[in-house]
Amino acid sequence: MKPVVTGFRRAYRGPMTLNDRSTALSLLETRRSGRPREMVEPGPDEIELERILTIAARTPDHGKLFPWRFVTIAKDQRPAFADLLKAALPESDPTANPAHVQKALDFAHQAPALVVLIAAPVADHKIPQWEQLLSVGAAGMNLLMAAHACGFVGSWITGWAAYSERVRSAFCGPGERIAGFMFLGSPGIELQERPRAPIAAVVRPWAPTSA
Repeated sequence: MKPVVTGFRRAYRGPMTLNDRSTALSLLETRRSGRPREMVEPGPDEIELERILTIAARTPDHGKLFPWRFVTIAKDQRPAFADLLKAALPESDPTANPAHVQKALDFAHQAPALVVLIAAPVADHKIPQWEQLLSVGAAGMNLLMAAHACGFVGSWITGWAAYSERVRSAFCGPGERIAGFMFLGSPGIELQERPRAPIAAVVRPWAPTSA
């Protein structure tokens, strides 16, 4: 259902069309991630993925440090990624059972495309690392928005694998860490909206205090 515009406010009549690409504002207002395990083909091809990553790199970056990287995992590399997760799981969870192992193997094969977002802050720089990490988050959000604008669905996942030293060392250099696994594809089932914070709960006017 298309939104009804009244001044600068936008109200929806009936079910919202998620990832509505009719206008830039519509996409921003209706963006919705998908579950990686429910993603199906088609995913972005090589040219589309390059476009998505090029857009992702157009992100606020104080100091022009580019404190983020993108590592793509090709389809024929998924078995090797699965082997990595299988080897790393007992180190992260010594109580892992066969069901946990299978879940890790499934994780490695989810969605048609997979990009690992790497936080690569520049150490000992005048730009605080906190600001550099904010830029990493902006790059991740840009990546999702670009994927959705191209007609795909995306999901930003962390989980235990993002914090495993064995997995980290397979993708990162010194001082770097995994910011997330970005799964991209097409929704295998209809997307459902999730609860959103009421604006009144997250926005407040500043109340200056007397000195």
